[in-house]
Amino acid sequence: MKNNSSSLFSAFVPLLPFMAVVFAGILATGMTLPVIPRHVHDALGQGTTMVGVVMGAQFLSAFVGRMWAGHIADAHGPRRVAVVGLLAACGTGIVYLVSLQFADRVAAAVALVIAARLLTGVAESFLITSVLAWAMARLGPAHTGKVLGWVGVAIFGAVGVGSPFGVALHSRFGFEGVAIAAMLIPLLPLAGVLLMHEERPGAHARARFLGVIGNVRLPGLGLMLCSSAYAMITIFAVLLFVERGWGGGALALTSMGVGFIVARLLFGHLPDQVGGARVTLVAVLVEAAGLAMIWAAPGPEVAWLGAALGGGGYALAFQGLGVEAVRRAPPQSRGAAMGAYVAFQDVAMASSGPLGGMLAQAMGLGSVFLVGAVLAAAGAGVAVRLMR
Repeated sequence: MKNNSSSLFSAFVPLLPFMAVVFAGILATGMTLPVIPRHVHDALGQGTTMVGVVMGAQFLSAFVGRMWAGHIADAHGPRRVAVVGLLAACGTGIVYLVSLQFADRVAAAVALVIAARLLTGVAESFLITSVLAWAMARLGPAHTGKVLGWVGVAIFGAVGVGSPFGVALHSRFGFEGVAIAAMLIPLLPLAGVLLMHEERPGAHARARFLGVIGNVRLPGLGLMLCSSAYAMITIFAVLLFVERGWGGGALALTSMGVGFIVARLLFGHLPDQVGGARVTLVAVLVEAAGLAMIWAAPGPEVAWLGAALGGGGYALAFQGLGVEAVRRAPPQSRGAAMGAYVAFQDVAMASSGPLGGMLAQAMGLGSVFLVGAVLAAAGAGVAVRLMR
């Protein structure tokens, strides 16, 4: 049944099962976001460049994963893609546990943590691509913005809850406790995925993944720019707080998640109503302002506010550019289109980690947030071109 209301909240009930599935899957990986950089830096004795490599590894595998996930979802339906994503998420916790057995062999431990991050990329790419394709088939393409809006709320809600939860687990039970939780939590929604009604794909000819990338390349370029700015917060915010002697580094990630959710709840209806490009134009400038505030922050409170603005701006930019991407895709290849669109995010996140780490070593951690602000602001040029 298609939902024809323009209200964002009109889509909440139909999308609630999808939100629950993606929340549980992302919660497991969100718990590790503030823990892994400190584990690699403090427990394993690695520098910021290696921290960037470890955190960016996820997005290399996610790029490849989306090629498979979108094609499988379009050809065979999204259910099996979601199941693989949840099982892969469980596997990341297992690999983290195995890495602890090599505490006296640092190189092996780092390699296993990188392997877990690579598996995380597969898990998230399969899970998010399947849920987006499934939900858009349920509501229809006219409600793409609402689908992106509510699924994004679930994703960033999971990150916002998972970050302090992961820190609390780490403080109480160490890295082992975080790994066990990451292994068990994705098992919770598996039964629901198997029971949910699935819209089977039709027998239409489907575009190849690389062909769909060509269709969505301009929105994808905008996504790369604003995702690079977002990556600076997720990868380096905790280390910046430590370097400046501030407490509450994990709250920067929580603030970013809160900003994301509030922006979606207040303004998530706008991309479907006034156009994705117009919303993106304002959103990337808000994101840039947030990154600049973190760079110039005299204390943690201003940095938390900057992270919230960064999250809110990114939320609406991702949604607005996603609406523009789906408009340019063949109707029978929307799963591949969403995979191709988000693949641009993966490229940005994969490169931002190591490049940001090298920049931090050369010019200090604060510099990565200034560069992130410039990149986000550059997304305004893409939005203007999309409007034309």
